[in-house]
Amino acid sequence: MPELDRLKEQLAYLKFWQGIMVVTDISLLGWLVSTADGARALTVVLAIIGVVALTFGIVVLHRQIERRIDEIGRL
Repeated sequence: MPELDRLKEQLAYLKFWQGIMVVTDISLLGWLVSTADGARALTVVLAIIGVVALTFGIVVLHRQIERRIDEIGRL
């Protein structure tokens, strides 16, 4: 039973961080849409890189969450 509890805690922790990443990604994308015209080119490029990196991180985290769910299902 301790293994199940450990996996559930890991799952909750991963979902917490995924939520933070999604909110940050949406906020950064919203900032880009609303102020990209008035911002410096370097700032816009860095924001675009940030959106791509966050989106990639969300996908990676989602795969880890799926793996943990599969592990829980096997127990």
